[in-house]
Amino acid sequence: QVQLVESGGGLVQAGGSLRLSCAASGRTFNGYIMGWFRQAPGKEREFVAAIRWSSGIINYSDSVKGRFTISRDNAKNNVYLQMNSLKPEDTAVYSCAASPLMLVAGLTPSDFRSWGQGTQVTVSS
Repeated sequence: QVQLVESGGGLVQAGGSLRLSCAASGRTFNGYIMGWFRQAPGKEREFVAAIRWSSGIINYSDSVKGRFTISRDNAKNNVYLQMNSLKPEDTAVYSCAASPLMLVAGLTPSDFRSWGQGTQVTVSS
């Protein structure tokens, strides 16, 4: 059974940085895409970034491109989201997810089968 556990959220001032971690277990993820999504209060869940575990191919949403970096550590089975130059509009619950699909483009929440519990990121102005 796939388990995804996020950590690293918190409160940070605008312009600051945070690194989120997702510890993945329960299967081999070589054929999977790992993604980060976020959901702000009153809004729909939004795609942030994704990485194909085997090839390292990456995709970002336009709203975070150039500020956020997704990466994975094969040895630790972890996925990371380095978030720099944070803005108040980045405030949300961030969740890690796993998908068996091939392409990292055009991903939506319904493409992902497994989800973590989420971690809160709050950016103050």
